[in-house]
Amino acid sequence: MLLEIIAPDQELYSGEIDMVTVPGSMGSFQILRNHAPIISTLEQGRIKIVDIKRAVSFYDVDGGVIEVKNNKIIVLAENAKT
Repeated sequence: MLLEIIAPDQELYSGEIDMVTVPGSMGSFQILRNHAPIISTLEQGRIKIVDIKRAVSFYDVDGGVIEVKNNKIIVLAENAKT
């Protein structure tokens, strides 16, 4: 899956991943390959990424929006940082 995390002033992450966990408005949830299409708002919290090499990285966000469609994930994040 391709993940892009974009903050107002920069692109924070772009790459192939196996899994991402995001802080959804109604609770944290994971996105895996072939996930159903979804658009959701995000709350303040931590995004966890597991890339295809099994490396784990984290980004803290103050909120935002996520869109998942055809194994492409776009996160528009507010005030994100590693």
